[in-house]
Amino acid sequence: MACLILSGVVYGQTQSQRPGTAGAPKGGSGSRGANSTGPTTGDRVSPDVIMIDGDDYKLAPRDVIEVIVEDAPELSVNYTINSAGVIPLRFLGATPVAGMTTDEVSKLIADGLHGRYLKDPKVYVTVKQYNSRTFFIQGAVRQPGVYVISGKPTLFRLMTIAGGLQENHGLTAYIFREMKAKPEKLEAGPQNGPQSGEDSRLKEIVNNAKGTDPGTVVEGEPDYELITANIGGILVGRLKNDLIVQPGDVVYIPPSDVFYIAGEVRAPGQFQLRQGITLRQAISLAGGTLFKAKLDKGIIFRTDPATGNFTEVPIDIGAVMKGEKQDIPIVGNDVIWVPNSALKSFSATVVNTLVPAAIFRIPLGR
Repeated sequence: MACLILSGVVYGQTQSQRPGTAGAPKGGSGSRGANSTGPTTGDRVSPDVIMIDGDDYKLAPRDVIEVIVEDAPELSVNYTINSAGVIPLRFLGATPVAGMTTDEVSKLIADGLHGRYLKDPKVYVTVKQYNSRTFFIQGAVRQPGVYVISGKPTLFRLMTIAGGLQENHGLTAYIFREMKAKPEKLEAGPQNGPQSGEDSRLKEIVNNAKGTDPGTVVEGEPDYELITANIGGILVGRLKNDLIVQPGDVVYIPPSDVFYIAGEVRAPGQFQLRQGITLRQAISLAGGTLFKAKLDKGIIFRTDPATGNFTEVPIDIGAVMKGEKQDIPIVGNDVIWVPNSALKSFSATVVNTLVPAAIFRIPLGR
């Protein structure tokens, strides 16, 4: 079976290799192709191949193999294995190869040609593109790019192969999975009309990961379904959140969301959202409230993800901080406003003005 090498933070990658340029597995002759482009540097690069011992690799549909027959250039051709696991060999016809190794295919072709077309054929088969084992990961990981992986990796394993998460990673992973185009889409053909913001963003992420020209329109272009996974749950051992990633999936991990605290707190500003943060914790991160705060009239300005509009959520900060009311979870882009109390401000002004003056007038003892 194919095995994995742990080298540095990326499997199968030496320290001298930059992301997206790892070598091909043994038995392969490169992995460059339309579906094998890494977007990390803006250039078209080969995927990070983390699988070695290519002689044991089992071919699968969508893989591209190169068949070289010594002294017979007319028989030396590249083949893409179709969905049925078959290639159309010259002179031998449709030949099932899925599930076989390159050595086994070499022997199969040589045996078929022996005595019928060539006296002693020497056949060499290598994998040109491991399209059936290609995975894409983008966003807040240390080594984003294209990876060729044996077996059935989970989301956690793919994140680990990509060097782990960056410190500013978000709490949700988005997995874009290719689906067959809907019949009505096939009948309508390419669509050049306006797209919704969500569809446009989805297509942008997929195009960036796969190195596809965003202006390219392909008839029968596949649809994608969006699957979400809670990264925070995975990192604390909730394995039910750890999904199996399928070949061709594009995994996008956005940077973490933020929230804001303004008004009468000691350290107003922007804060990184972490899983499970509540109003009480948010106020604590901001250093607590000031004396002048009107705690019973707090407001959370919350963005509606569907419309982008703000909604106002009234909150009694004082009651929440004392445990008299239920704590409130904070979500991405929340703006927590702690208003000013006019009465307390006036009292503070009086105290700050009169007390020093009174102290100054106290006669010193003899």
